[in-house]
Amino acid sequence: MAFGKLIDILKKQNRPAADLEFVEKAYHFAAQAHQGQKRKSGDPFIVHPLSTATRLAEMQLDTKTVAAALLHDTCEDGDCNRSHIKNLFGEEIAFLVEGVTKLDKIRYKGSERSAESLRKMFLAIGEDIRIVLLKLVDRLHNMETLQYLPPEKQKRIARETLEIYAPLAYRLGMSKLSSKLEDLSFPYVYPDEHDWLIRTTKEKYQTWGKYLERIKPVLVEELLKEEIKFLNVDSRIKHYYSLYRKLLKHDMDLAKITDIAALRIILTSVEDCYAALGIIHKLWPPVPGQIKDYIALPKPNGYRSLHTTVFGPQNNLVEIQLRTKEMHEEAEHGIAAHWAYSEYKKDSNKNRDRRGVSFADQKQFSWINQIKEWQKDIENPDEFLESLKIDFFKDRIFVLTPKGDVVDLPEGSTPIDFAYHIHTDVGTTATGAKVNGKMVPLDHKLEVGDLVEILVQKGRKPSSDWLKFVKSGEARRKIMSTIRKVQDEKLFQKHGGEKAEFKITARDRVGLIRDLTDIFARQKISIQGMLTDEKNKNYPLINIKATLKNRRELEKLMLKLKEVKEVKEVGFKLLS
Repeated sequence: MAFGKLIDILKKQNRPAADLEFVEKAYHFAAQAHQGQKRKSGDPFIVHPLSTATRLAEMQLDTKTVAAALLHDTCEDGDCNRSHIKNLFGEEIAFLVEGVTKLDKIRYKGSERSAESLRKMFLAIGEDIRIVLLKLVDRLHNMETLQYLPPEKQKRIARETLEIYAPLAYRLGMSKLSSKLEDLSFPYVYPDEHDWLIRTTKEKYQTWGKYLERIKPVLVEELLKEEIKFLNVDSRIKHYYSLYRKLLKHDMDLAKITDIAALRIILTSVEDCYAALGIIHKLWPPVPGQIKDYIALPKPNGYRSLHTTVFGPQNNLVEIQLRTKEMHEEAEHGIAAHWAYSEYKKDSNKNRDRRGVSFADQKQFSWINQIKEWQKDIENPDEFLESLKIDFFKDRIFVLTPKGDVVDLPEGSTPIDFAYHIHTDVGTTATGAKVNGKMVPLDHKLEVGDLVEILVQKGRKPSSDWLKFVKSGEARRKIMSTIRKVQDEKLFQKHGGEKAEFKITARDRVGLIRDLTDIFARQKISIQGMLTDEKNKNYPLINIKATLKNRRELEKLMLKLKEVKEVKEVGFKLLS
């Protein structure tokens, strides 16, 4: 891939001349750092960072992200360090390069689950989302050249991509990137299933492609006749891994899948989307129950579009998607399409200027902060990964509160999952539920569009039986937390006190230990032992043992410890 292509892309986006010079400087530095190095494919090493940078430029990421992409392997595979990058390109670039280098060291091992490393990824998301965007695009190019690696590495990297990176891209709204990652991983993780699907669908895909090209002019003619303003009409065939997952839900019967083929119409306004929908239904009758309004009710990752499945010519089922140009950009590039900058903000902790990142719709990506918050409460790495997969990477459903607010839950959720999502107290005191106005049991499975109302009773406590049917990790954690609190209180009452061990993860800084021990001193709690594990120099693990009088004292101490500057996670366990 030529460097000229990258510069041409940036020029078309009217980037300032200084930005182009900055990117060129980064490219020449990276080319020199990787001089003589080869990829397993035999290509010069610089091809990889250049490919990553070019894709990020196509997604219209800022110049510093593009430059960081060019430099992202210079510390890992080249002969330079963070200080060198900082001196030449500034603190912000050094921060991004260091962040990607840390993520490169994550090794997901499936059943063995190095889930602790995944925590670092989500700390990185919280610090600067650009690190993860860079890593996702970096992974895409690595997947495109996976065939040159040994078989055991192929399968490990492909599984990691399929179970972590592709779902993460999807949750960030980057459906195009997510689909590519899935299809590239599919043949390595499920080779037999992939071969079967290719053989089974090869002729059908060709047939559907020709069918869409045949009916597209009919649709275009009708839209022109009705004077509907549209920018483009194109076709798409469902990508292979998505089709495979859908077949698993439908007894591997292709005849039951109604959205294999789709026409996509890009219109100039939301009003035209709805007007075009009426015209389409006049042209071809809709399939009952197959009209989906993701404009009024967007998907959890922000996806907006109108979908309808119609009986097309020859009575073939065909899906038609309608969206505006803005919606299409968001559907393709997700969080990258929302990229915007706020004014420079001084970060006193790092003594550097950083651009604050804002998004066009903060609520859409609030789950990023949610991950940061609830991961602090999970001590067990395996539990963290399972919660991650269930709460954020699985299929989602939308249900409504009595006020009409949309609640986003994992597929298969129950009224108890809904209740805990609304508020911990609502979940804890739940006694019954109404769905669409009718009483249902608390283990009832909710469906898309259900209107859910929770009945509560003051003083009620959760039942351990709820753990048998709740779906969301959030509800499970809160139920277990309440049950543990009751059990802990009984222990405090029985022994008149209890020894506890606190595990604190924090970004290292001067005065950190002093500030932590001051918390104990101010609450008049004697520290009986302290150890510091500095395997991770940036985020040391500090263990503190102390005896506490009661549960209230424990909770107050936990709250104060979490408020200490640079503390990221606080966990505890009772030792009696």
